[in-house]
Amino acid sequence: MNKTTLLQDIRDIIRSVPDFPKPGIIFRDVTPLLGNARLFGASLDLLLEGYSKNNVDVIAGVDSRGFIFGAAAAARADLPFVPIRKKNKLPWRTFEESYELEYGIDTLAIHQDAFHPGSKVLLVDDLMATGGTALASLKLIHRCGAKLVGCSFLIELVDLGGSAKLKDVPIRSLIQY
Repeated sequence: MNKTTLLQDIRDIIRSVPDFPKPGIIFRDVTPLLGNARLFGASLDLLLEGYSKNNVDVIAGVDSRGFIFGAAAAARADLPFVPIRKKNKLPWRTFEESYELEYGIDTLAIHQDAFHPGSKVLLVDDLMATGGTALASLKLIHRCGAKLVGCSFLIELVDLGGSAKLKDVPIRSLIQY
């Protein structure tokens, strides 16, 4: 199956849920994709396209759906995985970074020793909206002494302009709405 067909199949299986978690928001539900092993595997391959142990040392994923895609992609690429969690969820010394969501404010945290200094990090997440989560993740990665070499998102909500916040980082998004 060719890449264009795979991307269309992935797009078709993502469920749109209007007015969740609040009126006016269209939630992109990836659980049908997770339930399809062929398309989930294909999405991981596409998220990793162009990245390997030659140019990435570790994959990071953001709480919570980013854990699913990031950890699975890391295992597929035979790379370590680092979770970037919501505040007060990590047991060790952390750095924290607050950011604005499409519909609120939140804080992310990472273990201070999450990366070796100079590590090349690929951030994998399910969705890029306003870019606040990705920017907060970039700041946390840098505070740990690592370098964000790219971001791979399953979905990008392009009208929200999130990719502009990461202007110096290569960004890939498989599906755009």
